[in-house]
Amino acid sequence: MKLALNVAGVLFVLLGLIGAFLPLLPTTPFLLLAAACFARGTPRLHKWLLTNPVFGKYLDDYEQGRGIPARAKVLALSMMWSSLVLVMWRYDVLLARLLLAAMGCAVSVYLLRLPTRVARERQDADAPGGGAPD
Repeated sequence: MKLALNVAGVLFVLLGLIGAFLPLLPTTPFLLLAAACFARGTPRLHKWLLTNPVFGKYLDDYEQGRGIPARAKVLALSMMWSSLVLVMWRYDVLLARLLLAAMGCAVSVYLLRLPTRVARERQDADAPGGGAPD
């Protein structure tokens, strides 16, 4: 079972990397699936994914329930919708346009419902005893 989870994890990482360059293939869900597979398959690969300098912090924050930064939400939504609008504008098939719009709306709702992580300085200032010294 661990071998199957590790193979699936590697496949999801590859799909996530491809999705970083192809507009309609999502990156984040594949990386989240890879992290879930590696967490149950090989802790070493899971740690490698969470310590990745590019996306590791985001995956760790998501796993710990800390949410994602507002800037990442805005960037993800704007890139996704620009790609979707470009593809919908390019093709005249109504069913394809409707499916793309429905997928875009579903992903948007999911992203907007995730907790938004506030900046570290703001969290420290809001903590009891935090902020400027008296």
